[in-house]
Amino acid sequence: QVQLVESGGGLVQPGGSLRLSCAASGFTFSSYSMRWYRQAPGKERELVAAISGTGGSTNYRDSVKGRFIISTDNTNNTVYLQMNSLKPEDTAVYYCGAYSAAVSYLYWGQGTQVTVSS
Repeated sequence: QVQLVESGGGLVQPGGSLRLSCAASGFTFSSYSMRWYRQAPGKERELVAAISGTGGSTNYRDSVKGRFIISTDNTNNTVYLQMNSLKPEDTAVYYCGAYSAAVSYLYWGQGTQVTVSS
């Protein structure tokens, strides 16, 4: 049974930092592309960052480039999102995703709230 459990969200002031974690289980971690998505109130869910199963390739949406870093710990089956220089527009529920190209399926975590406000 695939499980993705996010943690690390919270309230932070503009310019601050947070690190999100997603603990994965129930699948071969290195065989999946790991992703972070976010959804703000009244908006569609959007892809924030992605990393290949080997960790050798990363992608970011333009609005977070240079501020967010996605990484994995394949020993502990965990994916991280380091978020720096946070802005109020980064406020959203952040979701971890695990995508299998072999079966064209995306698993979701339950989400963690990030609020950037003074």
